[in-house]
Amino acid sequence: MDERILPGVLVLLVVVVVFALMFRGWRNKLKSQAGLAELPAIPGGLGAATISVPGQYVVTTAAGDWLDRMAVHGLGIRTPATVSVHPDGVVIERRGAQDLFIARESLLEVETRAGMAGKFVEKDGLVVIGWRLADTEVDTGFRTTEAGAKRPLIEALQELLPHGGQTDSNGKNN
Repeated sequence: MDERILPGVLVLLVVVVVFALMFRGWRNKLKSQAGLAELPAIPGGLGAATISVPGQYVVTTAAGDWLDRMAVHGLGIRTPATVSVHPDGVVIERRGAQDLFIARESLLEVETRAGMAGKFVEKDGLVVIGWRLADTEVDTGFRTTEAGAKRPLIEALQELLPHGGQTDSNGKNN
């Protein structure tokens, strides 16, 4: 019996150390991103949405770095969500987290990817919205519940982009 107690205690100790290091890393990430601007409030009078699509908010990362997860403002937490495209911008209603509003003038690009920061799916399975949060460029990933809803969502988002939403074959704004 004693010969099983020591390995059990060692495994428990290793698990505790791993979780402590994960907590410390997340706390340090929060500190390093403390200067990131507050999320914009959703303005009143947005009008009717041109499209509203349920799915999963995946994550917001630093632009171009699909592994650099934003930890502040709950941006690094995956949650069920609905994306609504309005004439003045995009609203991402996140269950259990603060909703996001991306003003039309803050939008930079719309593309698709196979994954970002801990969520990997089939090729072009995520809709990624590039936008500016104050002075910081970020990418926000969203996965539609139904695959058929992805193309109409992308088209509606591209209509908000400058240059009439014209994109190349990879879905990037020209």
